[in-house]
Amino acid sequence: MALNLIIWNVQHGSAAYIQTPNGKRIIIDLGAGDTARNAFSPLQHLWNAGIPTIDHATITHPHLDHIDDILNLDAFSPGTLSIPSHLGEQDIRDGNQSLSSGAERKISKYLELQNQYTGPVTPQNSVLNPENNGGVTIRTFKPCLSAKSNLNNHSVVTALEYRGLKILVPGDNEPPSWEELLNSQDFQRAIAGTNVLVAPHHGRESGYHGPLFDHFQPEITLISDGRAVDTSATSRYSAKTKGWKVHRRNGPSQVRKCVTTRNDGHIEVTVDQNSQGQPTLGVLID
Repeated sequence: MALNLIIWNVQHGSAAYIQTPNGKRIIIDLGAGDTARNAFSPLQHLWNAGIPTIDHATITHPHLDHIDDILNLDAFSPGTLSIPSHLGEQDIRDGNQSLSSGAERKISKYLELQNQYTGPVTPQNSVLNPENNGGVTIRTFKPCLSAKSNLNNHSVVTALEYRGLKILVPGDNEPPSWEELLNSQDFQRAIAGTNVLVAPHHGRESGYHGPLFDHFQPEITLISDGRAVDTSATSRYSAKTKGWKVHRRNGPSQVRKCVTTRNDGHIEVTVDQNSQGQPTLGVLID
């Protein structure tokens, strides 16, 4: 029984899909491929694959590259939703300037969901409860002290642990919110020894925060990015990453420190165990 994580290739955006060992389905962010270049909707892909429902959705923060696919979400009727609920409508609109008519629809849908998912979630109904998701520990952390003028610093951080291996999915947080989070010993414990890091803010320099690596040295760093940018911090992440064998679909395997959706396509991570009961970590790229 495995924990599976897919980082979808949505160019400059973010979208992840998680399936727990007992079949619970979780999505983190709703980025979608640029229709002008390579249209790809993760939610449409899941629907076409015969997946009719989502148990839990996390939207790290309401920037368009994290909610582009949001108009397709209703079809899946997520059981629960996690967002930075301390952000008000004006904060969200101020953080998304010069909206096209299509973008305005997506922001309005986000605000609708924010108002819809307001009730308490009982332990019996929470997919974040290990008893409900096959033994996966899922922790979410919500920084809230930074200026609301930069929505990146209000991204929900998700820390997963299964069979003693840890995965960190951090949204677009930058140093001010990392400093806030690292002041919490609870957060420090949750990220200690992280094995798989999804680089914050698409692997850009603005999301890199050196003190994070006082708490872990990942085996592999995953970067969800589009076109190459001058502010890429890939070399800095490589310097902090141990390296892990990455398997290419229909191609050779090699030890890598960083893999990127831009160069490698969809990225799949599997946490399982071998015949001796020892935990295993697999990374597959297109």
